[in-house]
Amino acid sequence: MCVCVCHSDLFRAAAEAGPHDILKLYNTKGNIINISPQLAPNSPHSCYKLEVVAADCNSELLGSDLVVALGFDLSSMEKRLQSLEKRILTEAAETPVIVYEMKRQVESFREKLESVEHLSWLGLFKDMSEGTHKPSPFYHKRTLRKTREECEHVREKFLQMSPLEVSEEVRQYLKTPTFDNWQWEDAEIMVLLQVMYTDLDFISTFNIELDVLQQFLYEVYRRYNNIPFHNFKHCFCVTQMMYGLIWLTDLRSEMDSIDLLIMLTSAVCHDLDHTGYNNAYQINARTELALRYNDISPLENHHCAVAFEILEKTESNIFRNLSTEQFKRIREGIIKCILATDMTRHTEILNKFKAILPVFDFSDKDHRDVLMMIMIKVSDISNEARPMDVAEPWLDCLLQEFFNQSDMEKLEGLPVTPFMDRDKVTKPSSQTGFIRFVLFPLFTELANLFPCLEQHIIDPVQKALDYYTEMEKALEREKQNWTQSEKMVKPSNLKEPEAHPEPGGMTKPVNL
Repeated sequence: MCVCVCHSDLFRAAAEAGPHDILKLYNTKGNIINISPQLAPNSPHSCYKLEVVAADCNSELLGSDLVVALGFDLSSMEKRLQSLEKRILTEAAETPVIVYEMKRQVESFREKLESVEHLSWLGLFKDMSEGTHKPSPFYHKRTLRKTREECEHVREKFLQMSPLEVSEEVRQYLKTPTFDNWQWEDAEIMVLLQVMYTDLDFISTFNIELDVLQQFLYEVYRRYNNIPFHNFKHCFCVTQMMYGLIWLTDLRSEMDSIDLLIMLTSAVCHDLDHTGYNNAYQINARTELALRYNDISPLENHHCAVAFEILEKTESNIFRNLSTEQFKRIREGIIKCILATDMTRHTEILNKFKAILPVFDFSDKDHRDVLMMIMIKVSDISNEARPMDVAEPWLDCLLQEFFNQSDMEKLEGLPVTPFMDRDKVTKPSSQTGFIRFVLFPLFTELANLFPCLEQHIIDPVQKALDYYTEMEKALEREKQNWTQSEKMVKPSNLKEPEAHPEPGGMTKPVNL
């Protein structure tokens, strides 16, 4: 519903709106604007337009629209789960732990789907309190590339929202590793990326025109694909963690603005045009990328190439007002950072950092270069440093992408990547080893240089390890219980031997 209102009627209408109503306000140009006491008065000839996006959205179910959109009825699934639970209870005499976990996930999924709070716009209230319902990260199969209509729709929303003043609360929240990406739509994420470039003073320092920055961010959004994990939201998460680390470690006082610009832009571009299949697949399948880059970091080289394709266009070149020497330094730095995200180079880069750590010197360019590579590596695999309700959905997305790849490898007769095989990997087993042998060694070394990071990236990862270790133990217990039950229960399809009368009234069993 849309209505045109004057200034006084607007606040009366906003005051009468329910606590769970979502409103959008447009000016005469059709741009979304903030609803606030500072709103400029208008006249009967220049009315604002007030739109009710959703009314009492916490109490209304999504109903048949949800069934059509998802292709299944959530309530039917829940009834089926209850039926299966009763059957298992009858056969096993107790409800297994995994059933309780499934019920919890179903209930959590229902709550996420029934909440539309995440549809709020930046100009309206954002509830960032703990326990806020989050949009489901459930991945729907779509075309790999974004459609033109999809891109234009997001671009229009982004440009409408970009003039909005982002609150100080959001700006401060954006600097923390606890930031919850699931609260934000793609258009809003583009506004937040714009805020990062603004608050680090890149706009003024490097004379970046706002419309050029917006076009750059739009092109970046357009070139991230519709895949479960390595998508635009992942790009944002990595960039947001990099942004947070810059503030938490006070790098602005130790490194110049060009290095910081390299780090942030590298994070933005680090997975451009990822198709959901890793380097091992590219090389084994002899894809075009593997052939083009001679099996040497084919994906990372491609991400770099796409980034500079975007920057080659004048309308999206955020570096166009820099000197030739400055651009050369930035290009070299971005390439070095993005190539560092190839996990086959993990040990090499970590050992370099460990070697210079005792004598680390910010005035040494080589030292700074290694630190920049470590920073993007930490940011790239930092999900487990986030709160569990933010991090765990990302693991679900990653496993889906992994399983998609291993399925394809099996279909094509290629070597199956062991940690991606759905027949061998479980959710907890995928994380416990990764946390112990990859995350902890990497994060610990960075925290050795910046002790202030321990509470932000070490402590949360330890909690994640404890969580998945307990989950792994529970699954192992369940597996053992199931094995024992199978041994104890007599197969129901075997019949007792039939007895046939023998002469003299005796019976003899017939062997089956």
